[in-house]
Parts: sequence; C-alpha cells; structure tokens
Amino acid sequence: MRRWLVVVLAGALAAALPASASASAGSCRVDVPGAQRQVAVCLDDLTTTGTLASGHTVEADWAGLTSAGLPTYGRVPGVQVDGYFPDTSTANTNHGWNHDSQFVLRLPARWNGGLVVSGSPGVRRQYANDRAIGDQALAEGYAFAATDKGNTGAAFYDDGVRPGDAPAEWNTRVTQLTLAARSAAARHYHRPVTRTLAAGLSNGGYLVRWQLENRPWLYDGGVDWEGTLWRADGPNLLTFLPPALRAYPAYAAGSSSAHQSILDAGFAPGSEFLWDYHYRVYWDLTQRIYREEVDPSFDGALSAGTPFCASGTPSCDADYAYASRPASVTRAVERISLTGRIGKPLLTLHGTLDTLLPITRDSDVYEKMIDSAGRGSLHRYYRVVDGNHVDGLADVYPDRLRPLGPCFRTAFDALGGWLRGVRPPASGTIARPAGATPAELATTCSLVSRP
Repeated sequence: MRRWLVVVLAGALAAALPASASASAGSCRVDVPGAQRQVAVCLDDLTTTGTLASGHTVEADWAGLTSAGLPTYGRVPGVQVDGYFPDTSTANTNHGWNHDSQFVLRLPARWNGGLVVSGSPGVRRQYANDRAIGDQALAEGYAFAATDKGNTGAAFYDDGVRPGDAPAEWNTRVTQLTLAARSAAARHYHRPVTRTLAAGLSNGGYLVRWQLENRPWLYDGGVDWEGTLWRADGPNLLTFLPPALRAYPAYAAGSSSAHQSILDAGFAPGSEFLWDYHYRVYWDLTQRIYREEVDPSFDGALSAGTPFCASGTPSCDADYAYASRPASVTRAVERISLTGRIGKPLLTLHGTLDTLLPITRDSDVYEKMIDSAGRGSLHRYYRVVDGNHVDGLADVYPDRLRPLGPCFRTAFDALGGWLRGVRPPASGTIARPAGATPAELATTCSLVSRP
C-alpha cells in the first residue's frame, strides 16, 4: 500500500548525483519537507544546456517532446535538488534509485518570487518537462519543480490496489510537491513564494486542469498544453481510440468506409499522414494500458491485452466498448474525471492535428465544460492550426506541422500578464502565418486569434 498521503516527514540528505565545484555543499543545502531522500547541489547552469553537460537531467525523459529549433536560454546558476517522497512502487530507475515519487526542484540564484510546478506527460519521469517548460521558467526567474507523478512506464497500472488508483496518485503527488516546493523555496530564499503556477502537457496538462479545479487555493493560474480529458460519461480516450484501432487495418488496405470511421471517431481531416505512426506508436499502447488501469477485468488474466489484435479476437481492445462496460468502470473514471469548475485563470493550447487526443474530443469539450460551469471568464483557449500532440513530429513534417512550444512560451508569459491585470487575447484559432518558414514557426507564436 502506498503511503502517499503523508506529506510532511523528516528529509535526509544523500549524495548520489554528479556534483558541481561551483559552491560548497553547505551553501547548497535545501530542505524539502516530506522527502525521504534528497540530494542538493549548486550548478553553474540549471537549464538543459547546463544540466545535460553536468549530468543533472535525463534527455530520454524529454526526447521528442520539443522541436529541434526551440530556442535555448542563457545560463541560469542556482541549486538543484533531486529526491523522492515515501512510496512503495519502484518503476522509476533514474539515478539507480528504483523508487517512484521522484522529483526535481531547481532554485535559481536570481529569483522572481515565483514557482512553477509540473507533472510529467504520458508515463514519463520527472525530467520530462525540463526542455519544454523548465528552461523558460528558470530563465524568467521562477523556481521550478517537477514530479514523476508517483508511477511511471508502460506498466504504470500495476501501481495501486483499486482501478483508477494510479492516476489518482498523480493528482496527489502534484499537490504534495507544490506544498513541499513552496516551503523549500521560502526557507531557501528567506521569503515566501508570491506566485505559484501550474504548467504541463498531455497528462501534465490534465494535472493542471485537475489542480485548478480541486486545489485552486494553492495556485495563481496555469497553462494547459493539450491536457488529457477524463469524463466518466465520455468522451475520453477509451471512447475514441478503439474505433480508430478497429478501422485502421482496413483503412490501410484502402477502405473508404474505414477512413470515414476514423474521422467519425474524432480524428481530424488532413491528419491522415500521421495515422500510421500513431497507430504503431500511440493508439494501440495507449488504449491497452489505460484500459487496464480502469477496467482490468476486460481481458481477464491478461495484462493490458494483446498488442495489435485483430477485431474479433477475444478480449481485443480494438473492440472495446466503454459505454457497455460495468458501472465499476465508470466509477473508476469518475475518480479522476474533470468538471470544468476551475478556480484560477487557465490558458489552454491544443493543436488542430493532434492525432493522439483529437481536439474535438478533448479541449473543445473542456472549453464547453468550463463555460457550462460558469467559469468562462477564467479561461482562454487557443486552437493552434497544424499543431500535433508532440513537437518532435514537426521536425519530421516541417511543411505540414507547426510546434506548440513557442505558443506555450507566449501563453506562459500571457498568464503572467493576466495576473498583473493585462488580459490575454480572446479565445480563438491561431492560424498558420502566411509565408512563415518552419524555422520561424519553431521560434515564435502570437496568441492574436481569430474567433
């Protein structure tokens, strides 16, 4: 059983990571409340340019999430703390710790009083946001904290006891890290945190949404980059992935009706060039592991079903019908569902060619949920034409896709302005600028939109 509701425990300092010679160990000591293990070190540069060289990030955690052309930042010296909170699951192998609930906290020498907290996308580990989010936050003077969410890897569903336990822990771990990081920063800088922001992409974006709905008093606002939508009555990924999986083999063989079935599932016209890659890399695996988490009885004794099974095969995820499953499945999804009742300002970005979480089944729906909850004044929603779910694919298809990383950077700054009283542009569609080159799209993005 995980004891992840215990937030404040005595921390212990342990040396296990590469050290920098830029400062003595004593000047780098940081106390993260509740951490079972923590290793603090002064670094000459906390951005990925420096941490790649010093060994204080893991590039595999964030590979593929950003485009190669996303600009880097100048050197940001400060203190990095790596550690973990008490947990009994062991999937995260970073540092040879074999311990989940790992986190990283970075404290820049020149601090603006703010803190950015993030949970990892997908089932990645704590460094997954370093390039996409952490570099900007640190360069602008924010402290930055990120968590592995308490379970990692394709078998994340093995963590927990009840269906839904693993993603429910994600939410708790972000709250836990936010509280601990605020306390650690206040002690380190000898003054309280004045602004706390949540930011994340994919599952990390879901965590931003959930925190602003359920823990709004901890945050001043958030940026949601294509967050995953969980709704007990749908849509959710278990409602739109199975029909795509079922139809794709026939589509690949030339069937026009199968093509229409994938469009009907919610995938955008014009995204067809991405379907083969997503079928092979994302659709099948995502469906099976998340279905296993909330509905383990579907495939009996199997663990996450049978990869790429043909429709008609017993217990095949291509034939999964969420609406016909037992009420226990709905209850498991209810535990992690969103409501739209955000309590602090939120900016949402979503690409129109997202081929993992199609925009019409995700952020379009979440915007309506926020409006229905009477919270529309707290929300800005930007639909980014030609944006996909991961920016690495924009390097493969530079003339067809545009990266969302630059739009996130603009949105992050717009959130800061909003909190200072400068309202961001109205929600709308960010068109691809006429004549813009791939290099220009990789570096700049305007939120000026067309309703």
